Amino acid sequence: MQCLACLWKQHRSYWRNPYYNVVRFFFTTVSSLMFGSLYWKLGSKTGTLQDLFNTMGAMYAATLFIGISNSSSVMPVVGIERTVYYRERAAGMYSALPYAFAQTIIEIPYVLIQTILYTFVVYSMLGFIWTAGKFFWFLFLMFFSFLYFSYYGMMCVALTPSHHFAAVIASACYGLWNLFSGFLIPRTSIPIWWRWFCWATPVSWTLYGLITSQLGDLDDQEVEIPEQGQKLVSKFITEYFGYHQSFLSIVCVMHVVFVILFAFVFGICMKYINFQRR
Repeated sequence: MQCLACLWKQHRSYWRNPYYNVVRFFFTTVSSLMFGSLYWKLGSKTGTLQDLFNTMGAMYAATLFIGISNSSSVMPVVGIERTVYYRERAAGMYSALPYAFAQTIIEIPYVLIQTILYTFVVYSMLGFIWTAGKFFWFLFLMFFSFLYFSYYGMMCVALTPSHHFAAVIASACYGLWNLFSGFLIPRTSIPIWWRWFCWATPVSWTLYGLITSQLGDLDDQEVEIPEQGQKLVSKFITEYFGYHQSFLSIVCVMHVVFVILFAFVFGICMKYINFQRR
Protein backbone atom coordinates (compact mmCIF):
# COMPACT_ATOMS: atom_id res chain seq x y z
CA MET A 1 0.00 0.00 0.00
CA GLN A 2 2.84 2.39 0.77
CA CYS A 3 4.33 1.75 -2.68
CA LEU A 4 1.03 2.53 -4.40
CA ALA A 5 0.47 5.62 -2.28
CA CYS A 6 3.99 6.90 -3.00
CA LEU A 7 3.62 6.11 -6.69
CA TRP A 8 0.36 8.07 -6.85
CA LYS A 9 2.04 10.94 -5.02
CA GLN A 10 4.95 10.95 -7.48
CA HIS A 11 2.53 10.79 -10.39
CA ARG A 12 0.72 13.88 -9.13
CA SER A 13 4.02 15.62 -8.43
CA TYR A 14 5.36 14.96 -11.94
CA TRP A 15 2.05 15.92 -13.53
CA ARG A 16 2.18 19.25 -11.71
CA ASN A 17 5.75 19.88 -12.81
CA PRO A 18 5.32 20.76 -16.50
CA TYR A 19 8.60 22.66 -16.56
CA TYR A 20 10.60 19.47 -16.04
CA ASN A 21 8.69 17.18 -18.40
CA VAL A 22 7.66 19.61 -21.13
CA VAL A 23 11.19 20.99 -21.35
CA ARG A 24 12.54 17.42 -21.44
CA PHE A 25 10.30 16.48 -24.38
CA PHE A 26 10.92 19.78 -26.17
CA PHE A 27 14.68 19.46 -25.74
CA THR A 28 14.55 15.85 -26.96
CA THR A 29 12.59 16.78 -30.08
CA VAL A 30 14.87 19.70 -30.93
CA SER A 31 17.98 17.59 -30.27
CA SER A 32 16.73 14.73 -32.44
CA LEU A 33 16.05 17.11 -35.34
CA MET A 34 19.46 18.70 -34.85
CA PHE A 35 21.25 15.34 -34.83
CA GLY A 36 19.18 14.11 -37.76
CA SER A 37 20.04 17.12 -39.91
CA LEU A 38 23.68 17.13 -38.80
CA TYR A 39 24.23 13.43 -39.56
CA TRP A 40 21.73 13.22 -42.44
CA LYS A 41 21.68 9.71 -43.99
CA LEU A 42 25.10 8.80 -42.60
CA GLY A 43 23.76 5.47 -41.36
CA SER A 44 23.53 4.16 -44.91
CA LYS A 45 27.13 5.09 -45.82
CA THR A 46 29.77 2.50 -45.05
CA GLY A 47 31.93 2.63 -48.17
CA THR A 48 34.95 4.32 -46.61
CA LEU A 49 36.54 4.19 -43.19
CA GLN A 50 35.59 7.82 -42.60
CA ASP A 51 31.95 7.08 -43.44
CA LEU A 52 31.95 4.20 -40.99
CA PHE A 53 33.46 6.27 -38.18
CA ASN A 54 30.99 9.08 -38.90
CA THR A 55 28.11 6.63 -38.46
CA MET A 56 29.55 5.31 -35.20
CA GLY A 57 30.20 8.85 -34.01
CA ALA A 58 26.58 9.74 -34.65
CA MET A 59 25.43 6.86 -32.42
CA TYR A 60 27.98 7.78 -29.78
CA ALA A 61 26.98 11.45 -29.70
CA ALA A 62 23.26 10.66 -29.80
CA THR A 63 23.59 8.51 -26.68
CA LEU A 64 25.73 10.85 -24.58
CA PHE A 65 23.95 14.09 -25.44
CA ILE A 66 20.46 13.14 -24.24
CA GLY A 67 21.79 10.82 -21.54
CA ILE A 68 23.81 13.52 -19.79
CA SER A 69 20.91 15.94 -20.20
CA ASN A 70 18.60 13.44 -18.46
CA SER A 71 21.03 12.93 -15.62
CA SER A 72 21.55 16.66 -15.08
CA SER A 73 17.90 17.68 -15.34
CA VAL A 74 16.61 15.07 -12.88
CA MET A 75 18.98 16.19 -10.10
CA PRO A 76 17.13 19.37 -9.02
CA VAL A 77 13.81 17.51 -9.08
CA VAL A 78 15.13 14.75 -6.82
CA GLY A 79 16.81 17.30 -4.56
CA ILE A 80 13.55 19.19 -4.00
CA GLU A 81 11.56 15.98 -3.55
CA ARG A 82 14.08 14.78 -0.96
CA THR A 83 13.39 17.82 1.21
CA VAL A 84 9.69 16.97 1.20
CA TYR A 85 10.51 13.32 1.82
CA TYR A 86 12.47 14.12 5.00
CA ARG A 87 9.51 16.00 6.42
CA GLU A 88 6.92 13.38 5.51
CA ARG A 89 9.05 10.46 6.69
CA ALA A 90 9.53 12.18 10.05
CA ALA A 91 5.74 12.44 10.28
CA GLY A 92 5.48 8.68 9.73
CA MET A 93 3.65 8.90 6.40
CA TYR A 94 5.79 6.27 4.66
CA SER A 95 9.19 4.58 4.82
CA ALA A 96 12.23 5.08 2.61
CA LEU A 97 12.11 2.10 0.26
CA PRO A 98 8.51 2.61 -1.00
CA TYR A 99 9.39 6.25 -1.66
CA ALA A 100 12.56 5.28 -3.58
CA PHE A 101 10.64 2.63 -5.51
CA ALA A 102 8.01 5.18 -6.57
CA GLN A 103 10.65 7.77 -7.47
CA THR A 104 12.37 5.36 -9.85
CA ILE A 105 9.24 3.79 -11.35
CA ILE A 106 7.62 7.13 -12.19
CA GLU A 107 10.53 7.99 -14.49
CA ILE A 108 9.91 4.97 -16.73
CA PRO A 109 6.85 6.15 -18.74
CA TYR A 110 8.35 9.60 -19.30
CA VAL A 111 11.67 8.14 -20.44
CA LEU A 112 9.79 5.71 -22.71
CA ILE A 113 7.91 8.55 -24.43
CA GLN A 114 11.16 10.49 -24.72
CA THR A 115 12.90 7.48 -26.27
CA ILE A 116 10.14 6.87 -28.82
CA LEU A 117 10.22 10.52 -29.91
CA TYR A 118 13.99 10.50 -30.19
CA THR A 119 14.33 7.12 -31.86
CA PHE A 120 11.79 7.66 -34.63
CA VAL A 121 13.34 10.96 -35.67
CA VAL A 122 17.02 10.02 -35.34
CA TYR A 123 16.70 6.52 -36.78
CA SER A 124 14.83 7.68 -39.88
CA MET A 125 16.92 10.80 -40.53
CA LEU A 126 20.23 8.99 -40.09
CA GLY A 127 19.13 6.43 -42.68
CA PHE A 128 19.72 3.20 -40.78
CA ILE A 129 18.40 -0.03 -42.28
CA TRP A 130 14.66 -0.34 -41.66
CA THR A 131 14.17 -3.82 -40.29
CA ALA A 132 12.15 -4.66 -37.18
CA GLY A 133 15.12 -6.26 -35.44
CA LYS A 134 17.52 -3.36 -35.96
CA PHE A 135 14.94 -0.74 -35.10
CA PHE A 136 13.86 -2.38 -31.84
CA TRP A 137 17.47 -2.98 -30.82
CA PHE A 138 18.08 0.74 -31.30
CA LEU A 139 14.91 1.58 -29.34
CA PHE A 140 15.76 -0.85 -26.53
CA LEU A 141 19.34 0.39 -26.12
CA MET A 142 18.33 4.04 -26.21
CA PHE A 143 15.57 3.49 -23.66
CA PHE A 144 17.82 1.75 -21.17
CA SER A 145 20.69 4.19 -21.70
CA PHE A 146 18.40 7.17 -21.04
CA LEU A 147 16.99 5.34 -18.02
CA TYR A 148 20.34 4.46 -16.45
CA PHE A 149 21.52 8.04 -16.98
CA SER A 150 18.40 9.29 -15.15
CA TYR A 151 18.89 6.79 -12.33
CA TYR A 152 22.56 7.68 -12.14
CA GLY A 153 21.63 11.33 -11.59
CA MET A 154 19.16 10.30 -8.88
CA MET A 155 21.80 8.13 -7.23
CA CYS A 156 24.32 10.98 -7.18
CA VAL A 157 21.80 13.23 -5.43
CA ALA A 158 21.08 10.53 -2.84
CA LEU A 159 24.81 10.18 -2.17
CA THR A 160 25.49 13.91 -1.70
CA PRO A 161 24.10 16.74 0.46
CA SER A 162 22.74 18.78 -2.47
CA HIS A 163 22.05 18.48 -6.17
CA HIS A 164 24.74 21.10 -6.83
CA PHE A 165 27.37 18.86 -5.28
CA ALA A 166 25.87 15.87 -7.09
CA ALA A 167 26.31 17.66 -10.43
CA VAL A 168 30.03 18.14 -9.74
CA ILE A 169 30.52 14.48 -8.81
CA ALA A 170 28.51 13.28 -11.81
CA SER A 171 30.43 15.44 -14.28
CA ALA A 172 33.68 13.76 -13.26
CA CYS A 173 32.19 10.37 -14.07
CA TYR A 174 30.86 11.62 -17.42
CA GLY A 175 34.44 12.33 -18.42
CA LEU A 176 35.56 8.84 -17.42
CA TRP A 177 32.60 7.22 -19.17
CA ASN A 178 33.43 9.23 -22.26
CA LEU A 179 37.09 8.17 -22.17
CA PHE A 180 36.40 4.48 -21.57
CA SER A 181 33.33 4.18 -23.81
CA GLY A 182 35.39 2.36 -26.43
CA PHE A 183 34.93 4.95 -29.17
CA LEU A 184 37.71 7.49 -28.59
CA ILE A 185 40.08 4.62 -27.78
CA PRO A 186 38.89 1.14 -28.85
CA ARG A 187 38.86 -1.40 -26.05
CA THR A 188 41.35 -3.54 -27.98
CA SER A 189 43.85 -0.63 -27.90
CA ILE A 190 43.50 0.13 -24.19
CA PRO A 191 46.24 -1.33 -21.95
CA ILE A 192 45.14 -4.62 -20.44
CA TRP A 193 45.27 -3.26 -16.88
CA TRP A 194 42.65 -0.60 -17.75
CA ARG A 195 40.25 -2.70 -19.81
CA TRP A 196 38.22 -3.69 -16.77
CA PHE A 197 37.05 -0.07 -16.58
CA CYS A 198 35.52 -0.40 -20.05
CA TRP A 199 33.39 -3.30 -18.82
CA ALA A 200 32.39 -1.21 -15.78
CA THR A 201 31.31 1.74 -17.96
CA PRO A 202 27.64 1.61 -18.97
CA VAL A 203 28.16 3.81 -22.04
CA SER A 204 30.63 1.26 -23.46
CA TRP A 205 27.90 -1.40 -23.33
CA THR A 206 25.45 0.92 -25.09
CA LEU A 207 27.96 1.71 -27.82
CA TYR A 208 28.77 -2.00 -28.12
CA GLY A 209 25.09 -2.77 -28.63
CA LEU A 210 24.36 0.06 -31.06
CA ILE A 211 27.35 -0.57 -33.33
CA THR A 212 26.94 -4.35 -33.28
CA SER A 213 23.18 -4.36 -33.85
CA GLN A 214 23.30 -1.81 -36.68
CA LEU A 215 26.59 -2.67 -38.41
CA GLY A 216 27.89 -5.94 -36.98
CA ASP A 217 25.88 -8.17 -39.33
CA LEU A 218 26.79 -6.39 -42.59
CA ASP A 219 28.48 -9.38 -44.22
CA ASP A 220 27.61 -8.19 -47.73
CA GLN A 221 29.11 -4.69 -47.50
CA GLU A 222 32.76 -3.72 -47.66
CA VAL A 223 34.67 -0.75 -46.30
CA GLU A 224 37.76 0.75 -47.93
CA ILE A 225 40.60 0.85 -45.40
CA PRO A 226 43.71 2.90 -46.27
CA GLU A 227 46.76 0.72 -47.03
CA GLN A 228 44.72 -2.44 -46.41
CA GLY A 229 42.15 -2.42 -49.18
CA GLN A 230 38.60 -3.75 -48.93
CA LYS A 231 37.33 -5.51 -45.83
CA LEU A 232 33.88 -6.66 -44.75
CA VAL A 233 32.20 -4.20 -42.39
CA SER A 234 31.35 -6.95 -39.90
CA LYS A 235 34.93 -8.25 -39.94
CA PHE A 236 36.39 -4.77 -39.42
CA ILE A 237 34.13 -4.11 -36.42
CA THR A 238 35.15 -7.41 -34.84
CA GLU A 239 38.87 -6.86 -35.41
CA TYR A 240 39.08 -3.14 -34.60
CA PHE A 241 36.59 -2.80 -31.74
CA GLY A 242 36.41 -6.38 -30.51
CA TYR A 243 32.61 -6.42 -30.94
CA HIS A 244 30.86 -9.72 -31.61
CA GLN A 245 27.29 -10.23 -32.80
CA SER A 246 26.85 -13.23 -30.50
CA PHE A 247 27.48 -10.99 -27.47
CA LEU A 248 24.32 -8.91 -27.94
CA SER A 249 22.35 -10.94 -25.41
CA ILE A 250 24.95 -10.12 -22.74
CA VAL A 251 24.77 -6.46 -23.75
CA CYS A 252 21.02 -6.59 -23.21
CA VAL A 253 21.41 -8.12 -19.75
CA MET A 254 24.06 -5.58 -18.71
CA HIS A 255 21.77 -2.65 -19.51
CA VAL A 256 19.14 -4.10 -17.20
CA VAL A 257 21.84 -4.69 -14.55
CA PHE A 258 23.01 -1.06 -14.61
CA VAL A 259 19.44 0.23 -14.34
CA ILE A 260 18.73 -2.02 -11.35
CA LEU A 261 22.10 -1.22 -9.74
CA PHE A 262 21.65 2.57 -9.87
CA ALA A 263 18.03 2.31 -8.68
CA PHE A 264 19.07 -0.02 -5.84
CA VAL A 265 21.88 2.26 -4.65
CA PHE A 266 19.48 5.20 -4.79
CA GLY A 267 17.00 3.36 -2.58
CA ILE A 268 19.64 2.24 -0.07
CA CYS A 269 21.07 5.76 0.18
CA MET A 270 17.65 7.27 0.74
CA LYS A 271 17.10 4.79 3.56
CA TYR A 272 20.41 5.05 5.37
CA ILE A 273 21.92 8.44 4.48
CA ASN A 274 20.32 11.54 5.96
CA PHE A 275 21.60 15.02 5.08
CA GLN A 276 18.81 16.80 6.92
CA ARG A 277 19.92 19.79 8.99
CA ARG A 278 18.05 20.30 12.21
